[in-house]
Amino acid sequence: MMRKILSLVACLALPACVDAPREVLPPLSPTMSGQEARELFGAEQNGSEGSAEVIGGYANGCVAGAVQLAENGPTWQSMRLSRNRHWGHPELIDYIQDLSRTVAETTTWDGIYVGDMSQPRGGPMLTGHRSHQSGLDVDFWMLPARRLDLSVTDRENLSSISTRRASGAYTGENWTDEHWQVIRAAASDPRVARIFVFPGAKVYMCENETGNRDYLRRIRPWWGHHYHFHVRLNCPSGSPDCVEQAAVPPGDGCDEAREWVDRILGRVPAPPPDPNAVPAPPRRELTLGDLPRQCASILSFETAG
Repeated sequence: MMRKILSLVACLALPACVDAPREVLPPLSPTMSGQEARELFGAEQNGSEGSAEVIGGYANGCVAGAVQLAENGPTWQSMRLSRNRHWGHPELIDYIQDLSRTVAETTTWDGIYVGDMSQPRGGPMLTGHRSHQSGLDVDFWMLPARRLDLSVTDRENLSSISTRRASGAYTGENWTDEHWQVIRAAASDPRVARIFVFPGAKVYMCENETGNRDYLRRIRPWWGHHYHFHVRLNCPSGSPDCVEQAAVPPGDGCDEAREWVDRILGRVPAPPPDPNAVPAPPRRELTLGDLPRQCASILSFETAG
């Protein structure tokens, strides 16, 4: 019975089954539905077979047919190999290679160091990110890539650099205009939905950009993101069950970034607490039943019988 359920679920990803009525699929068993998704997806060591498809959203999804980024390339190196988080949709692999080439050709960097992407089949991670689940997110280190011959041991122990000061209100001494150039190139690609970086970096770009400002709206201020910047791609073609994040607001977003800085510096007083507010319940870990139904089909369940 378990295999029959998973076969029906897997059918949804196949062209021949496009017209299959989804409502006839039997529900997952309570045991399967209640399992922590991070334990299941974190145990997978390889991508699933079949064509590539993004399922669900960036923080509630998975990816079928993911591709592993090569550990070494002519203009990149993958970092922290032991985590096995250098998997993604082929569109993400192409994007990384394209950006790294641009960085090597237009800056003094030899390329770029690639941090976390997704797990082999996406899904929630055992530790760290809440997003990075659908094979469309990647972190790029702020440390300029001056060497592309780092050993595996080097890549486990080398650290990136912080580029902020004043808790992210301003860029720090490690920030250079080449960081700006790299992020501008990253954001100028039409495949990009958002780039997350600390607020001071966004304000720096807003105040110093004298040319085309269109790319600025894709750059969004967010906590942290000073040792790396986080790129998120739009849903690729051929993934009808991929869920886009809400579109970024119109405009360049510079006023929003300045508001972030004002809050960090205490220029804007925090609103008083609402005495009638009900505390939010603790955020629980996602279960398999919380994810889109198709995600169960790309896990390597071993069933008896």
